[in-house]
Amino acid sequence: MNETRFTAIAWGAKPLTALTCPREAIRQFTPNWFAATMGTGILALALAQLPFAIPGMYRIAEALWLFNIGLFMLFSVLYAGRWILFFDEAKQIFGHSIVSMFFGTIPMGLATIINGFIVFGLPRWGVGVIPLAEALWWLDVAMALGCGVLIPFMMFTRQSHSIDQMTAVWLLPVVAAEVAAASGGLLAPHLTDASAQFTMLITSYVLWAYSVPVALSVLVILLLRMALHKLPHENMAASSWLSLGPISTGALGMLLMGADAPAIFAAQGMARIGEVAQGIGLISGILFWGLGLWWMLLAIVITLRYIKEGIPFNLGWWGFTFPLGVYALVTLKLGETLHMQFFAWFGSGLVLMLVMLWLIVASKTLAGAYRGNLFVSPCIASLGR
Repeated sequence: MNETRFTAIAWGAKPLTALTCPREAIRQFTPNWFAATMGTGILALALAQLPFAIPGMYRIAEALWLFNIGLFMLFSVLYAGRWILFFDEAKQIFGHSIVSMFFGTIPMGLATIINGFIVFGLPRWGVGVIPLAEALWWLDVAMALGCGVLIPFMMFTRQSHSIDQMTAVWLLPVVAAEVAAASGGLLAPHLTDASAQFTMLITSYVLWAYSVPVALSVLVILLLRMALHKLPHENMAASSWLSLGPISTGALGMLLMGADAPAIFAAQGMARIGEVAQGIGLISGILFWGLGLWWMLLAIVITLRYIKEGIPFNLGWWGFTFPLGVYALVTLKLGETLHMQFFAWFGSGLVLMLVMLWLIVASKTLAGAYRGNLFVSPCIASLGR
């Protein structure tokens, strides 16, 4: 089976076997599914940030966040069950050049839930949710740090890669750390202890630096790959949007960390540094937003080219949602910070686009899950089972 076939299977393009029982769904379960929690979670957060009052919209967003918690828990149980019941098959993922990248979707999906505790949990249940959010954030940090180093290490030592087969999925394990950084910037000011706030903020800056420069390096290689070897197979059409992810998250992280940096640094006797951090955060956010605009327009043009040729549905379609959602949040945050209506209107338009994409992808995913043809493990295929 060639690399293109593996790529198609990695995104859930075709079933390997008919699912004769629920146990088979566990056997075929892979981290790809956590991309659905990323897309669902970012939609909930984006709907809650709309600058225009729409009756019932906040409640819809909150319900979507609660649904996402259930979805994340279900997927966690299924994937844990695979490791318990089918350990020998599950461990083959570490040698697979595509599916292993999706480990990064687990901490990124969790990050949307953590952010939801601030946006939805705090107004509903009060400050009692903050310790839970803090504990989950440190767990998220640990997973993001592990993905950011261990997956590239396996790329260098155990897996087989080539430039012509490269896609933007290389970004998934690397970007998890900057997603955690953005969550830390949002959560830090809600901690009661000034020292804990400072620790979380500094950790978030470290996570940002741990991820963004590496992600930008991958994007440079990706540009070269597409210039030399043209677009990836149509089964990887949604991967063109993944490049927008690290740029958008990098911008959002700097904006969120910088927003409360003056108060947090001032509590440590470093007020001037906090003001500088706030200014750097704003300017960085604007610059990254401009870079993201280029990538988004490019992704739109590439997607239109794929649509003309036909795009088969697979789990990779969730790649359309999370990067767009984060870019929408950055746009709305800039509108709020700069008091510019352009960003408010443009960001709202992006959220509307995200809603339509989510409805399409979610409905197709639900249908595919019901039929069972989205449950597929390419690691088993590589073993000829």
